[in-house]
Amino acid sequence: MNKKAHRNGRSKSVGEHWTKMLRHTMEEPAWRALSSTAQALYPWLKFEWRGPDANNNGKIQLSVRQAAAKLGVSPDTAAEAFRDLQRKGFIVQTAPACLGFEGAAKSPTYELTELKVPGAEKDGRKLYKTWQPGNDYQVQRSAANNPRGRNGQDLQKTKPCHENHDAPVMKTMTKREALS
Repeated sequence: MNKKAHRNGRSKSVGEHWTKMLRHTMEEPAWRALSSTAQALYPWLKFEWRGPDANNNGKIQLSVRQAAAKLGVSPDTAAEAFRDLQRKGFIVQTAPACLGFEGAAKSPTYELTELKVPGAEKDGRKLYKTWQPGNDYQVQRSAANNPRGRNGQDLQKTKPCHENHDAPVMKTMTKREALS
């Protein structure tokens, strides 16, 4: 194991990344009600947390495709695992997925309810402790490519619209026009 001395004298492992899974969390009824895929996804979400010193809880990002690759499952199965974690109160979506500048996608951001959010005075909300069978928490879904409002009307698409700065297209002549 490669260790490096920290400035306060403690050694710090270099190249290793680990997360703590608490037994009392895993003994909750909500944990037992999770699918095995959602149980496998949760530690990967905790790996994205940077720890209490650089707390990024509430801004944790892991896309469905990244999760599918890490778990070795299809993107649909990974997406269902994210929804299952939301239903049972282990995660809360804080910002939806969207298209950023130049059409680059941004994955949704999540809060792990087990952990403290930066700026909060108390520890995590631990919503999973109050979960009851049949009383799932609301799942926030990302909008589809052509989302519909409450009354069924079309809403604007999320794809950014860029102005066209190209030169005008020159009309090409057909063979008939060239011969005349």
